[in-house]
Amino acid sequence: MNGIHLTAKEQQLLEQTLHTTHDARLYRRTLALLECSRGRQVKDVAQALGVTRQSIHNWAVRFQQQHTSLALTDGPRPGRPRHADDRVETLLRALLAITPDRCGYQAKYWTAPLLCNQVRKNLQVECCDVTLRLCLRRMGYRWKRPRYVLAPDPQREKKNPDSASSAALAGAQRRPGRG
Repeated sequence: MNGIHLTAKEQQLLEQTLHTTHDARLYRRTLALLECSRGRQVKDVAQALGVTRQSIHNWAVRFQQQHTSLALTDGPRPGRPRHADDRVETLLRALLAITPDRCGYQAKYWTAPLLCNQVRKNLQVECCDVTLRLCLRRMGYRWKRPRYVLAPDPQREKKNPDSASSAALAGAQRRPGRG
């Protein structure tokens, strides 16, 4: 690669990284360095992988400085800060230990809008349903709807005393054929 050569040990390390990684960006960077070390032109490799020539040169410099495949991984990306911080998680744990009626709601089970409303009241933090559900998932909770189970009917036997025998009798009284 234009004055940059990889040792056999470095090539072996990159080959191993190429076969074991699941990160597409790391795969592309590793492949670029390997192809350039095998004699392909940087511009051809850059065109084949859809990157700039400068990117390949930057990856090569980083790799030669650190001599590890970790040099080719992405650094942390700051992104947008989370709305649901530790205070929200602490409040959610406390809220999920009680029922919503203790907080003044006319409900027996917590819903995402009720929890968001309570977080807004207590912490003055706006969070949407999606953020709340992600926070609950991080905390180890799974969001499921309550299942309503009816009590067995005590009058059932009186209502259908001979249901099994009447079904057999009805089958015997049917005429053969369609209908």
